[in-house]
Amino acid sequence: MAITKKRKDELLAQYQELVRGSRGMVLTTFAGLSVKDLEGLRRKIRDLGGDFHVVKNSLIRLAFRESGLPEPEGARTGTTAVGFGSEDLPLIAKAILDVARQGGAIQLKGAWIEGTVYSARQVEQLAELPPLPVMRARLLGVLQAPAGRLAGVLAGSVRQMVQVVKAYSQKEAGVPAA
Repeated sequence: MAITKKRKDELLAQYQELVRGSRGMVLTTFAGLSVKDLEGLRRKIRDLGGDFHVVKNSLIRLAFRESGLPEPEGARTGTTAVGFGSEDLPLIAKAILDVARQGGAIQLKGAWIEGTVYSARQVEQLAELPPLPVMRARLLGVLQAPAGRLAGVLAGSVRQMVQVVKAYSQKEAGVPAA
């Protein structure tokens, strides 16, 4: 059944709002995905602070163009569903990739993240990164390690200096060394 012009305008406005409100989008195919699996994926992405919508190719292309964004390569081929996110995009990509690995019904097409277009392979690599809190903790550990070592060296040097001064003072006082 054909979509009316009014409905197309409504969808285009909705897509434009989603595109403008997102820091990034992951584009996928969804042919062969059951409704149950699609709803499960939508729920999972919603819990991660994003949205997952089946979109009409021509309208999402217009939304990209009217928002001044580059369109990911291959975005207009086959069926298209888009994971929109404003929070942690790698988690959204990971959720989509997990569903793709389970049944093979979803395939990544590419992504647009903060002004940069990524290929499907790059999105897979992004999805395999650890979550943002883990990355922050690792970075903090790397930054703190040299400071901890320096503090240990300085504390060791001070300790040695105190022992030398103590031994010298005991020698001057005539106290035998222990």
